[in-house]
Formats: sequence, C-alpha cells, structure tokens
Amino acid sequence: MPDFVTLQTAAFKAELAASRQLAQRTGMPEAQALRQVLSLRAGAAGLEKLLAERLAQREHALQRAAARAASAATARARRPDPRQAAWHAWFDGSARPNPGRCGIGAILEGPDGQHIELSSDAGYGNSSEAEYRALIAVLQAAVLHGASDLAIHGDSQVVVDDVNGPDYAGAPALRALRSEALALLARLPQASLRWIPRHKNSRADALSQRAIPLTTMEQPA
Repeated sequence: MPDFVTLQTAAFKAELAASRQLAQRTGMPEAQALRQVLSLRAGAAGLEKLLAERLAQREHALQRAAARAASAATARARRPDPRQAAWHAWFDGSARPNPGRCGIGAILEGPDGQHIELSSDAGYGNSSEAEYRALIAVLQAAVLHGASDLAIHGDSQVVVDDVNGPDYAGAPALRALRSEALALLARLPQASLRWIPRHKNSRADALSQRAIPLTTMEQPA
C-alpha cells in the first residue's frame, strides 16, 4: 500500500484540498482521506495505475526542466562577453525635428589602435530610423575592417530590442532596416549588440548631431 508521501507527491492541489476537507469533515486520518480521494479519481483503473502514471509524468516534467536549464546554461556560456571583445563600436542617430533631417554618428575601435569615426547626413526620417541607419553604417565599417569579434553599444532601446528580439516582435515600420542590419550581423558571427545609457554614448551622439545640416533658421547671422 502506498505511503502518505507517495500519495502527496502524486496528488494535484485540488485533490489535496479535497482530502483535507474530507479529513476535517469526517475525522479520518489525512492519509486515509487522500487515499480515498485518489481512489475515487482513479476509478476502475485502480489507485496503483493512477499513481504510476502521475509519478511518471512528474519525472518527465523534471527531466524537461533540467534539459531546459542545461540548454540555457550552455547558451549563456556561449554568449560573448562585451568586455572581452577585441573590437568595440558605438552608434547614435538623431532627427531634427522628429521626424525630420537625420544625422548618424558612430565609432569603431580595434585592438591595435584602430579608430574610425563616422558622421554623415542620413536623409529624412524619425529618430528610430536614424538610429538604425547609424547601426547599419557601423556594421558596414566593421565588415570592411574584419571586426568579427565585436561588441556594439547603442542607447536606442527600440533598435537594440528590435534587433535582438524574435522576428514576430519586430516593428513593421522598421522591417527593411532590421533585415539589412541582421544581414550584416550574419557576417559578424561573434558580434553582440547591447543597450547603454545615453550619457555613456556621448561621442556617437555628438557625431550624429554634427551631421545634421543646419536649417535656414539655424544658420549663423
């Protein structure tokens, strides 16, 4: 006859609650009440078969949870550490007004003292489009210079989340730019993209602001 611990392990929460209510109502021991509840649930198949099926299901669930945990640990171990990357890049994009004229700025630095600055007019669009164009520009520079082991930093949560997120969650209005960025990232297999606060991205921001053409109203007298 199965002991109380085995019965408790196999029982669902609703069955445990029902057995406690039965024990309180009748005065029978909790183990006997739980055995009665589970026997009624098992029906003609019998309590032993129900317990065997429940315990097998529990063991399978534990195995799946362990496999998921191992897979997650492996993924974390393979994820590149931005602090140890050989190359580093920062990007920023600005629109004045928003939407309006866009400027992009980016910096690419390598392990042997390489220092590339990008600052250019990026046409018309909104701030997210400008940020994406800045990312694409620095990715193109990284491909050109063979900077595969690359940590990329940007202060646009929209763009960083859009690139790192699943396809179904991508912003429809940014789909074409996202596709272009992902195609370039595919050529940089060790690259990683992470968000940083705006105050840590001041150099790229200054380059993007410098690139926006002055309007007539802003021209010096």
